[in-house]
Amino acid sequence: MIASVRGPVLALRLDAAVVDVGGVGMLVHATPSSLADLRPGTEATLHTSLVVREDSLTLYGFADDDERDVFEAVQTVSGVGPRLALAMLAVLSPEDLRRAVAGDDLTTLVKVPGIGRKGAQRMVLELGDRLGAPSAAPGARAA
Repeated sequence: MIASVRGPVLALRLDAAVVDVGGVGMLVHATPSSLADLRPGTEATLHTSLVVREDSLTLYGFADDDERDVFEAVQTVSGVGPRLALAMLAVLSPEDLRRAVAGDDLTTLVKVPGIGRKGAQRMVLELGDRLGAPSAAPGARAA
């Protein structure tokens, strides 16, 4: 697995960045919040998750390990792949997602494009405690 990439940012798109890693331009898909602080020509570090499919190798990048860990946990839910997991993190922070799952808050979960009521119910059921407990105070990091 490629756990992180570091190097100068060569290019930015709305949903991805190209990072020069040892002379190889790595395309890393990410949420807008993960890409917000990146600028072409500046050094960047992204924590990554490599998704291997029969016909592709795709890197997904995150601002921190927590965001990456939540991305990987969400993909364990039946019917949720990397694109939908990334869409969830584009709409909800890892902490907001923890709160929604722990509190059976289907209204929050269905705000994500591609997640309906049944999908939200499945997420609550299948994720259970896998995301960890939400922190007590909004905006605080989970322990």
